[in-house]
Amino acid sequence: MTLKTSKRGEVAPFIVMDVLRAANERAARGESVLHLEVGQPATGAPAAVIEAAKSALDGDRIGYTEAFGISSLRDRIARHYADYYGTSVDAERIVVTTGSSGAFLLAFLSAFDVGDRVALAAPGYPAYRNILSALGLVPVEIPTGPETRFQPTPALIDALDAPIDGLIVASPANPTGTMMTPEELSRLARYCDDQGIRLISDEIYHGITFGGRAATALASSGHAFVVNSFSKYFCMTGWRLGWMVVPEDLLRPIECLAQNLYISPPTLSQHAAVVAFDCAAELDGHVARYARNRDVLLDRLPAAGLENLAPVEGAFYIYADVSRISNDSEDLCRRVLAETGVAMTPGTDFDTLRGHRFVRISFAGTTEDMTVAADRLAGWRR
Repeated sequence: MTLKTSKRGEVAPFIVMDVLRAANERAARGESVLHLEVGQPATGAPAAVIEAAKSALDGDRIGYTEAFGISSLRDRIARHYADYYGTSVDAERIVVTTGSSGAFLLAFLSAFDVGDRVALAAPGYPAYRNILSALGLVPVEIPTGPETRFQPTPALIDALDAPIDGLIVASPANPTGTMMTPEELSRLARYCDDQGIRLISDEIYHGITFGGRAATALASSGHAFVVNSFSKYFCMTGWRLGWMVVPEDLLRPIECLAQNLYISPPTLSQHAAVVAFDCAAELDGHVARYARNRDVLLDRLPAAGLENLAPVEGAFYIYADVSRISNDSEDLCRRVLAETGVAMTPGTDFDTLRGHRFVRISFAGTTEDMTVAADRLAGWRR
């Protein structure tokens, strides 16, 4: 007897997780590994967050919360928008989610129907494309390059062969680290509103920028989804907590979806996250380290044959053209890991058409690891 299976699980793998598994297997054999593949800070949550979690364990039964999260956290996020961006937002529009991944799933389910077309930049975060496909939506990749700093523009959208229903943007972006200027993001948000395109703005790398603050789409449109996370700047990856600011017309649909899909976000993480916004001094110290790591790699990667690099304006990634070395980035990453212990992510994760010519290098680790990795890569090339 053959039992039915769903095609939803036939999405492409998230290749970086396969690389991580291979790197961990190497480490388990006692061999050296330098993790430049995963976008995970080398440090854990701030000390005050840990203390808040301990206090919550002692004083709270850690049961369910409301589907949108505890009011103290939603209020604190709203204050963050006023303090950091100078933008007012009603706490009622803030939805706490199970990581930013949960936010994207809720946004896609509430805004789009099966068959709707949602555009995204290529290269771009692969889970966007794969979640859309699993939901029966049509991901529309917009090939981008250095001329637009790997970001989508109204002109590129106009050039598509058919209209789109939604657009995902990320600034700073994964894997390129590029950012939109406030004017560019505002212009794109207004364009989407005028064209009836639902905008989803991925802002999970806000706070990790080099030279200026990132702008939020919330300042330009009340119709956009604005997604953020405690994973990157706040160094709380395993706490699985994110949030989004939701258009008012979709609050009730999203609440119903959240109630049924998740019941509520992780309660312990919510109580701990309330104090995360008061840890800027500690967290900005990590950003200063990322900046040093960035400088080390930008200075030394050319010696390893990696000379054509995307601008690194934010996040903690370098997207490098490796076509002078190899035309098969997956094979290259396997060989580099096996022969040097340096784990990198092939560009095929981020761009299905051109990714074979690129790799992504994460500099979220220690400066010592970046220095050693640069030495190993240069020695490998010799």
